Amino acid sequence: MLCTKCRTRPVASTDGRCTRCAALYPSPPNGLMAATPAPASETWHLLRSPVGLSKAVVVLLGIVIATDLLAVVAGLNVRSEYTVSTDRMYVTDDAQAHASLLYGFAGSLQTFAMLATAVVFIIWFRRVRLNAEVFDASQQRMKPGWAIGAWFVPIGNLWLPRRIAAGIWAASVRINTDGSWRTVSQTPLNLWWTAWVLSAIFGRSADRNYAQALMPQEVADAVVAVMASDALDIVAAVLAIRFVRKLTAMQGERAALGAYPLREQPAAGPVPS
Repeated sequence: MLCTKCRTRPVASTDGRCTRCAALYPSPPNGLMAATPAPASETWHLLRSPVGLSKAVVVLLGIVIATDLLAVVAGLNVRSEYTVSTDRMYVTDDAQAHASLLYGFAGSLQTFAMLATAVVFIIWFRRVRLNAEVFDASQQRMKPGWAIGAWFVPIGNLWLPRRIAAGIWAASVRINTDGSWRTVSQTPLNLWWTAWVLSAIFGRSADRNYAQALMPQEVADAVVAVMASDALDIVAAVLAIRFVRKLTAMQGERAALGAYPLREQPAAGPVPS
């Protein structure tokens, strides 16, 4: 028999919980039973479709990819102009100034596209987190508000949203019609998150080096690093599209099955989706 709280460890107490859950969630004094969440059948009306938001996120991610490609092309132009002559202390040539102006414009478009995408993505992320609370609240290790707040925690935003996303993913897996458990590989989630973190870290470093470059050759070298970060951002955006579409589809399938009573989770390995 598995723990009635986490459904992952064997029962070790008379109230059906494992050792860890019994320690983390002690029973109230005087032998009273702890309050339990409302059954899924009573909260199913709280579900909200994430399909519309997911489509908006996908479109905006496509715009992010387009602006990244524009920035790469503009970066190639800057590199070409700044490697013509490497013995000049300052840039005075009109072609170089024009190339830098276009590169700055491309960077501004990137910023606007990224901000718009971030806003809509976080709204979608909160929506699927609230749905996950209905599907299986026991899989959620952080409160729903963290679906927004986690993105704004310095340093912590490198892993806290991933932790929340894992809980959403686990709760959104389509169960069998008899209520038995299934698991789906988290590869789309892991690939997207890895690419996003690498893109964020490398991008900040590349932008800082470009801002500090003075000599023409330093500018040319810094632009190469920025273009590499743009390429990595494109990869992250493509993987984000895959993640958003997959998780949205999973929630649609899970909602369509209704509030089936869950059976004990099997000890066997993942079942292909």
